[in-house]
Amino acid sequence: MATSLAEDVFESIHSVMHRYRAQQYRELRDGPSDLTHMEHKVLGFFARHPQATQSDLVEHSGRDKAQLARLIRGLRDKGLLDGQSDPADRRSIRLQLTAAGEAMHQSLAARGQRLSAVAVAGLSEEECHQLLALLDRIDHNLQPETP
Repeated sequence: MATSLAEDVFESIHSVMHRYRAQQYRELRDGPSDLTHMEHKVLGFFARHPQATQSDLVEHSGRDKAQLARLIRGLRDKGLLDGQSDPADRRSIRLQLTAAGEAMHQSLAARGQRLSAVAVAGLSEEECHQLLALLDRIDHNLQPETP
């Protein structure tokens, strides 16, 4: 495959993701929540991983520990996250969504599902499966080789 065609593929992927993220940011900014994009991502992490710790989030995201501590503190101050000391290690705090956090997460997830549906409008189910398979192959090609 010609190098320029491969570059065109990745420019297209980048453009699609840029437009998608811009729509997500707009939804967050104009929606009923006062969450930033990163607060939304942190809330989503704890929705998927209840009882995880800040260290788990640092490991998962690769983000700065201090930045994540501020985000978590902000979400706790907003009443969206709550934490309990880990019985096995009192220094560790296990975090989970509060009822308000769960409601916020569900609302944001529903908005995300609507945006995803808009993004693939006009594609058949078969075309969506083909696209997923092609993207999976690209992802596989970019995985580091293991000895």
